Amino acid sequence: MSPSKITLLTTILAAGLLSFFSGCASLDSSNQESLLSAAGFQVRTPETPKQKEVFAAAESYKVKRVTYNGKSFYAYKQEKKGIAYIGGEAEYQKYQQLAIQQRIARDNYEAAQMQRDAAMGWYGAYGPYTAYPGVRVWR
Repeated sequence: MSPSKITLLTTILAAGLLSFFSGCASLDSSNQESLLSAAGFQVRTPETPKQKEVFAAAESYKVKRVTYNGKSFYAYKQEKKGIAYIGGEAEYQKYQQLAIQQRIARDNYEAAQMQRDAAMGWYGAYGPYTAYPGVRVWR
Protein backbone atom coordinates (compact mmCIF):
# COMPACT_ATOMS: atom_id res chain seq x y z
CA MET A 1 0.00 0.00 0.00
CA SER A 2 1.36 3.44 -0.87
CA PRO A 3 2.06 6.00 1.90
CA SER A 4 -0.71 8.29 0.61
CA LYS A 5 -3.27 5.46 0.83
CA ILE A 6 -2.11 4.64 4.36
CA THR A 7 -2.43 8.29 5.39
CA LEU A 8 -5.91 8.50 3.86
CA LEU A 9 -6.95 5.26 5.56
CA THR A 10 -5.60 6.49 8.91
CA THR A 11 -7.49 9.78 8.57
CA ILE A 12 -10.75 8.02 7.67
CA LEU A 13 -10.31 5.57 10.53
CA ALA A 14 -9.60 8.38 12.99
CA ALA A 15 -12.66 10.33 11.82
CA GLY A 16 -14.82 7.22 12.13
CA LEU A 17 -13.56 6.52 15.62
CA LEU A 18 -14.11 10.13 16.56
CA SER A 19 -17.73 10.01 15.46
CA PHE A 20 -18.19 6.71 17.31
CA PHE A 21 -16.68 8.00 20.54
CA SER A 22 -17.96 11.57 20.32
CA GLY A 23 -20.52 10.94 23.04
CA CYS A 24 -17.96 9.38 25.36
CA ALA A 25 -15.89 11.30 27.85
CA SER A 26 -12.66 10.36 26.12
CA LEU A 27 -10.99 13.68 26.77
CA ASP A 28 -9.97 14.44 30.31
CA SER A 29 -11.49 17.62 31.70
CA SER A 30 -8.32 19.78 31.70
CA ASN A 31 -7.59 18.87 28.08
CA GLN A 32 -11.19 19.51 27.10
CA GLU A 33 -11.10 22.90 28.82
CA SER A 34 -7.93 23.79 26.92
CA LEU A 35 -9.61 22.90 23.64
CA LEU A 36 -12.72 24.92 24.55
CA SER A 37 -10.60 27.97 25.42
CA ALA A 38 -8.57 27.62 22.21
CA ALA A 39 -11.82 27.43 20.23
CA GLY A 40 -13.03 30.73 21.69
CA PHE A 41 -15.45 29.61 24.40
CA GLN A 42 -15.88 32.23 27.14
CA VAL A 43 -15.57 31.36 30.84
CA ARG A 44 -18.57 32.46 32.88
CA THR A 45 -19.36 32.20 36.58
CA PRO A 46 -23.06 31.95 37.47
CA GLU A 47 -24.03 35.14 39.33
CA THR A 48 -27.81 35.52 39.42
CA PRO A 49 -30.08 33.08 41.26
CA LYS A 50 -31.51 31.89 37.92
CA GLN A 51 -27.99 31.28 36.52
CA LYS A 52 -27.04 29.36 39.66
CA GLU A 53 -30.18 27.26 39.37
CA VAL A 54 -29.49 26.42 35.72
CA PHE A 55 -25.83 25.72 36.53
CA ALA A 56 -26.78 23.33 39.34
CA ALA A 57 -29.16 21.40 37.07
CA ALA A 58 -26.68 21.10 34.17
CA GLU A 59 -24.70 17.93 33.48
CA SER A 60 -21.00 18.23 34.36
CA TYR A 61 -18.02 17.78 32.04
CA LYS A 62 -19.95 17.45 28.78
CA VAL A 63 -20.53 19.95 26.01
CA LYS A 64 -24.27 20.40 25.62
CA ARG A 65 -26.36 22.37 23.15
CA VAL A 66 -28.75 24.77 24.88
CA THR A 67 -31.54 26.85 23.37
CA TYR A 68 -32.66 29.88 25.34
CA ASN A 69 -35.02 32.60 24.06
CA GLY A 70 -34.71 31.19 20.55
CA LYS A 71 -30.89 31.35 20.53
CA SER A 72 -28.71 28.25 20.53
CA PHE A 73 -25.37 28.04 22.23
CA TYR A 74 -23.09 25.40 23.70
CA ALA A 75 -22.18 25.07 27.36
CA TYR A 76 -19.68 23.01 29.33
CA LYS A 77 -20.01 22.88 33.13
CA GLN A 78 -16.81 22.59 35.16
CA GLU A 79 -18.34 21.67 38.50
CA LYS A 80 -15.21 21.71 40.70
CA LYS A 81 -14.29 25.27 39.70
CA GLY A 82 -17.90 26.44 39.57
CA ILE A 83 -17.58 27.85 36.04
CA ALA A 84 -19.12 27.26 32.64
CA TYR A 85 -17.59 27.56 29.18
CA ILE A 86 -20.06 29.20 26.79
CA GLY A 87 -19.77 29.42 23.01
CA GLY A 88 -21.78 29.74 19.84
CA GLU A 89 -21.96 27.58 16.74
CA ALA A 90 -18.67 28.90 15.32
CA GLU A 91 -16.80 28.18 18.56
CA TYR A 92 -18.31 24.70 18.75
CA GLN A 93 -17.26 23.90 15.16
CA LYS A 94 -13.72 25.10 15.95
CA TYR A 95 -13.70 22.97 19.12
CA GLN A 96 -14.66 19.87 17.09
CA GLN A 97 -11.92 20.58 14.53
CA LEU A 98 -9.31 20.96 17.28
CA ALA A 99 -10.45 17.74 18.95
CA ILE A 100 -10.20 15.83 15.65
CA GLN A 101 -6.73 17.23 14.95
CA GLN A 102 -5.58 16.29 18.43
CA ARG A 103 -6.92 12.75 18.13
CA ILE A 104 -5.30 12.25 14.72
CA ALA A 105 -1.98 13.52 16.08
CA ARG A 106 -2.25 11.20 19.09
CA ASP A 107 -3.16 8.23 16.86
CA ASN A 108 -0.23 8.96 14.53
CA TYR A 109 2.12 9.20 17.52
CA GLU A 110 0.87 5.89 18.93
CA ALA A 111 1.21 4.22 15.51
CA ALA A 112 4.78 5.51 15.22
CA GLN A 113 5.56 4.19 18.70
CA MET A 114 4.15 0.77 17.80
CA GLN A 115 6.09 0.75 14.55
CA ARG A 116 9.30 1.71 16.39
CA ASP A 117 8.75 -0.99 19.01
CA ALA A 118 8.09 -3.60 16.31
CA ALA A 119 11.19 -2.52 14.37
CA MET A 120 13.37 -2.75 17.46
CA GLY A 121 12.20 -6.32 18.07
CA TRP A 122 12.68 -7.33 14.43
CA TYR A 123 16.13 -5.89 13.83
CA GLY A 124 17.56 -7.33 17.01
CA ALA A 125 15.99 -10.77 16.58
CA TYR A 126 18.97 -12.38 14.86
CA GLY A 127 21.80 -11.01 16.96
CA PRO A 128 24.68 -8.77 15.94
CA TYR A 129 25.43 -10.57 12.64
CA THR A 130 24.74 -9.54 9.08
CA ALA A 131 23.95 -11.58 5.98
CA TYR A 132 27.62 -11.56 4.97
CA PRO A 133 29.74 -14.37 6.40
CA GLY A 134 32.65 -13.21 8.49
CA VAL A 135 31.31 -9.66 8.96
CA ARG A 136 30.11 -8.77 12.45
CA VAL A 137 28.16 -5.66 13.32
CA TRP A 138 28.39 -4.40 16.88
CA ARG A 139 25.92 -1.97 18.28
